[in-house]
Amino acid sequence: MLGSLPTVAESNNNEVIGFIASTVETLRDDVASMHSEMVTRGGFDVAITAVRGDIEQVQLRFDSMEHSIASRFEQVEGEISRLRSAVCLPGKDRPDGLRMLGQTSS
Repeated sequence: MLGSLPTVAESNNNEVIGFIASTVETLRDDVASMHSEMVTRGGFDVAITAVRGDIEQVQLRFDSMEHSIASRFEQVEGEISRLRSAVCLPGKDRPDGLRMLGQTSS
């Protein structure tokens, strides 16, 4: 009868083995979930390429906007020049009108 009952040492060994087995299973599950969540090198390269494409599109849009603004600014400068010319001709008789336009009479 004594041979069929587990000893205290065997019982402790079984508990330790069970603990180690459950710990290994937990670690294996954690590693598997981390692996599934990791970004692969190829996926990362694709994301970088997409971001670069977006940046290039924004840069092209800014260039287009800069061209439009520069063109419009030149138009406004032309209009101001024409207005000054239109006011300067009759303004020769009225120097105070030239001062309002930022010009001094000479």
